[in-house]
Formats: sequence, C-alpha cells, structure tokens
Amino acid sequence: MTQTTDTTADTPLAINKLTVNGHAVYAHTGGRPFDPARPVVVLLHGAGMDHTVWSLQTRYLAHHGRSVLAVDLPGHGRSGGEPLDSVAALADWVTALLDAAGVAKAALIGHSMGALVALDAAARHPDRVESVVLLGAAERMPVHPDLLAAAAAAGEPSAIDLVIGWGHGPRGHSGGSLTPGLALIPGGRRLMAAVKPGVLGVDLAACNAYGQGGAAADAVACPALFVLGALDRMAPAKAGRALANRMKTSQVVTIPHTGHMVMTEAPDATVEALTSFLDLRRG
Repeated sequence: MTQTTDTTADTPLAINKLTVNGHAVYAHTGGRPFDPARPVVVLLHGAGMDHTVWSLQTRYLAHHGRSVLAVDLPGHGRSGGEPLDSVAALADWVTALLDAAGVAKAALIGHSMGALVALDAAARHPDRVESVVLLGAAERMPVHPDLLAAAAAAGEPSAIDLVIGWGHGPRGHSGGSLTPGLALIPGGRRLMAAVKPGVLGVDLAACNAYGQGGAAADAVACPALFVLGALDRMAPAKAGRALANRMKTSQVVTIPHTGHMVMTEAPDATVEALTSFLDLRRG
C-alpha cells in the first residue's frame, strides 16, 4: 500500500494509492486523511467513468464524520491493471480493496455498474458490508447490441455520445448544471473520451451479462438506500423501486427532473439522501 503519513504512528493515513491484487489503485479521500477508525464509505463509479463523478459528494462526506475511498476501478482513471469483465469479479475486488485499506466493514455507495457491484458484494460478502446505497440501479441493465458493438470498437465516439446523451435528464441537456463552470454533457464526454481503449466495452458487457440482481437483492441482509432519477432512461425509477421491494430493509428516494447521472445532475439532493441514510445507520 502506497501512502503518505504524518510523523506519529497514530495519525490517520493520507492514502494516495493502494495496491490491490498486485495493481496500483487510486483512491480519493475527499480532502481529508483516511482514518479506518471512523465510519468508512466506499464509492464505486459506473461504466467508463472514474472517481471524479463523486466530486460533489466525497468532500462533504469526508468533512462530516466519514472516511472516504472514492476509487478508480481497475483499468479506469489512475488505477492500473485491466478492467474486470464481470460484476462478480468486481464485487470480490471490493473486499480486496477493503483488506488493502485495513477496513473490516464499510458502507458501499455505487452508481449504475457500481451499484450492481455494491449489490453483489453485499450479497456475497455480508460480513464486509454494513449498508449499501444504490444510485441508478435496476435488477437488470441490458445494453442494446448496437451500443455494445460500438463500445467494443475502441475509440468509437458514437458509444460515448449514446451513453452520455441517454444518461442525462433535461438539466444536462439544457446546460443547467448547479456547479458554476461545469457543463454536464461536454464534461461527461471528456471524461469518457479519456478512458483507456476498450474499457467501456468491457464495462457495458459486464452490465449486460449480469443476471443475478434479483437473487442478490433477496440475499442482502444489510440496510439499503436507493437514490433514483425520476427521468432515468437507462435504469428507470420503476425498475429501481421493484428491486428495492426485494430487499429486506430498503428506503427509496426519487429525485424529480433527474436522469441516470443522479449525483452530478442533483448533487445537493444526493448529498442530503446519503447523509440522512448514513446518519440513521450510525444511530
């Protein structure tokens, strides 16, 4: 594990990179040193993206009592290795991440593909997951064959245009970002254009192949929060509510006028939902 520390052995760690399964993994800590003694949250991004999609949530969480690991999944962003080709493999990787960070148990927050990973990890490794927050989630996330083919062609811009276009609701298409200087659609395109060739295709194929969402939801024993965009065209809110109904303990927050990219389109509402749920779990 590569990390920088202060001078005393008891000082919390300022983690830059972890070594997981032999590869360097970048973990953003929200601007505060990582302390595994505090409640830990791990944030998992969606297909073809990286930790920066959580920029408007990580800092708040880190400055309000949590230790944050917003990771770049293998082969994404600043993390090394190759992208893993199944949701189950990514779920197992999460437990290896926790081991590398010295964390016994964490809350998992996932978006889209990351939501499937968090769900599967909670079902397969219940002793490591204290709660899950699933954004833009559904039991199945099928991908159209034409999009799969376009994404498999490395550098194919039409795949990025389709994902970003369908992934945003009206606010993204009208330039209505709540963050000064951030345009959601152009920003999303630039983020996905920077991904390594072939990564988006691997990710979308993993989402398309995952058929265990319902069984995983049935098996999850920990509390769950679903944060859904009312206008999500990629994982419709109706499908998210149906998945939530299969969980033993779940809450649903549906954010109006919002598409699939919940955390960037509605950052304040997302933070409010996250903190209300996590505070309840701490109590």
